[in-house]
Amino acid sequence: QVQLVESGGGLVQAGDSLRLSCAASGLTFGSYAMSWFRQAPGKEREFVASINWSGGFTYYADSVKGRFTISRDNAKNTLYLQMNSLKPEDTAVYYCAADRGVGGDYAPTHRMDYWGQGTQVTVSS
Repeated sequence: QVQLVESGGGLVQAGDSLRLSCAASGLTFGSYAMSWFRQAPGKEREFVASINWSGGFTYYADSVKGRFTISRDNAKNTLYLQMNSLKPEDTAVYYCAADRGVGGDYAPTHRMDYWGQGTQVTVSS
C-alpha cells in the first residue's frame, strides 16, 4: 500500500532552520505531484508548498515564500522541505501529500490522493 512517512521535525528557536523529509513507497513517486501542508492547534490544515513531478515547477504560500524551499529526489522517492528563518507562527504538524495533478500550483486539501501521518515542528520565541 501507499506510505508517506515524514521525518525531521523537532523543537527549534526562532531564526533556526529545519529540513523535513517525506519518504514515499507503494506508488510511482515520479508520476505524482507532491505538496506540504501544515496544521496548527485549533486551525484548519493549510497549504504550504507544492512541486510538480519533475521538480521544475514549485509554488508557495505567501506566508513561507522566500523562507521555505520544496524539492524532490525521484531516484530516492523522497520529498523535502527546507525551512529557514523559522518563526513561532510556523509551529504546526507538517504533512506531505501526493496527488495525480500537474503540481507546482496551489493545491487544495481535497485534491490530495495520499497523506503522511505528519511530523511536529515547534518554534520557540
